[in-house]
Amino acid sequence: MASTPNRRTFLQAAGATASTFMILKAGSARTYAANEKLNIASIGAGGRAAGDIQAVASENIVALCDVDQNRAARMFNQFPQAKQFKDYRVMLQELESQIDAVIVGTPDHHHFPASMAAIRLGKHVYCEKPLTHSVWEARELTAAARAAGVATQMGNQAQAAEETRVVQEFVMDNAIGQIREAHVWTDRPLRGLSDVYWPQGVSRPTEQPAVPDSLAWDLWLGPAPERPYHPDYAPFKWRGWWDFGTGALGDIACHYFDPVFRALQLGAPSTVEASSTQVNDETYPLGSMITFHFPARGDKAALKLVWYDGGLRPPRPKAIQEGDVMGPNGILLVGEDDAVLMSDWTRWTMYPEQRAKDYGAPPKKLERSPGHHVEWIAACKGGAAAGSNFDVAGPMTEAILLGNVALRSQMREPLTRAQLEWDAEKLTFTNNPAANQFLRREYRDGWV
Repeated sequence: MASTPNRRTFLQAAGATASTFMILKAGSARTYAANEKLNIASIGAGGRAAGDIQAVASENIVALCDVDQNRAARMFNQFPQAKQFKDYRVMLQELESQIDAVIVGTPDHHHFPASMAAIRLGKHVYCEKPLTHSVWEARELTAAARAAGVATQMGNQAQAAEETRVVQEFVMDNAIGQIREAHVWTDRPLRGLSDVYWPQGVSRPTEQPAVPDSLAWDLWLGPAPERPYHPDYAPFKWRGWWDFGTGALGDIACHYFDPVFRALQLGAPSTVEASSTQVNDETYPLGSMITFHFPARGDKAALKLVWYDGGLRPPRPKAIQEGDVMGPNGILLVGEDDAVLMSDWTRWTMYPEQRAKDYGAPPKKLERSPGHHVEWIAACKGGAAAGSNFDVAGPMTEAILLGNVALRSQMREPLTRAQLEWDAEKLTFTNNPAANQFLRREYRDGWV
């Protein structure tokens, strides 16, 4: 294991501010022969990252970095030729000339610093969803990737799915008329009726158990504020903590908003407001409802998009009968004359039933995807941009994370549901300056 670079060395290599992020390593990009394999390094080797690594295993996996040796063990064993690291700063510094592309499959709070460090070195990047932990980071990372000319992809695999194309074709064919309202919901963080995937709506634990020998806790914290280890943070349970995750919205909305954004050609919302169960400074609320308003776009009407989590669901539309199940996760597009399109994440169904029978299926007009990870590999080798490249994923991530800003702003204006008015061009709320503090975060020295 190589020693950790000192702060001066790392800041010189990876950049310390937004302006220096844009200073790119010269001569890093290159062309590839049709049958040439990429040299890929992964930041993260357990959990979701393991699936990403296996999805690109046809390429050369040259390095694996993970702070938790137990969770990384399976990938370490499957790819014994890959050099192993705990600190991605060390990996990028030591193997810069040997790496073509980087996977970032870490907790959310590492997405931006890890991806930005790779992009600045001219490396192609695949980053798991959500693209970043904050709104400001999404804007900065998108701009940096564009300036570097690297191939990018955010890990929302459903964007490549058949059903994402189908709903776009429904809308293109005006199957339910003008759409002015949409609803998206998930049961997360709940797991059934009596369990949770991760804790939310709770306070910081006071116990300080010993750090497992397999876990490099300080490296796991990375850019986040220092705090003692607790198993309520790692592994996986970090999603519900403001300092580390982005809650149910960040976990699921990138998947569920994607077909809505594509079909309805959404950009930045004009307003966002939130209501929820109790909010605190440590964790996301156990359940929330967030309303986004999007302005009219060309021939498409202004849209009200409502998000629900924690088991909350939208009212049942008139067209959907009591016997038709509205499951724990879903998407609903509300059209004209009581017509709706609903997805349970496996297929889109039109209601009322008779209208669906009369209509049939939309004509196929869109090219199908060869596969989510296949798109990225092809783009890295000079092919077309991947479907969820950062120019697509970045703006959607910004919009989604505005919902978390609205949630957190409730603490400053208790018992209110005031709309936050958003100026996307200036990256600011125009009617609530206090909310702007949640658009970005502070970082520990040596990470960003």
